[in-house]
Amino acid sequence: MMPVSLNRIGQIALAVRDVDRAEAFYRDTLGLRRLFRFGDLTFFDCAGVRLLIEKANDPANAGHGSPIYFACADIALTVSALEQRGVAFESQPHLIAVMEDHDLWMAFFKDPDGHTLALMQEAPKGFRPHPGP
Repeated sequence: MMPVSLNRIGQIALAVRDVDRAEAFYRDTLGLRRLFRFGDLTFFDCAGVRLLIEKANDPANAGHGSPIYFACADIALTVSALEQRGVAFESQPHLIAVMEDHDLWMAFFKDPDGHTLALMQEAPKGFRPHPGP
């Protein structure tokens, strides 16, 4: 018998207060591809991992999920584009860790329900983001 080994996340769920508002944010502001909607559940594709946005049973529980980190190729350009769409970043891109083979940069923001989201770029050693337009 083959040993069981989990190594791929199929879906992440976030509870929100208003599914229509959250759907518009993730689709229109962040540009995620919506897969389908079923009642108070809406699903997005994140490069093969589904993001499920669902109505919170208790609105007090909305916004208390784990952070989601979106990988991007150019963090400064992505921050600039999202700011133009109304996203308010808590800080500009900053160096999180100097790794052996790359530098890790991140910038944090929140969705309309207060979920912490982040952009991350695994950049070449010595990378410095170019300033926005």
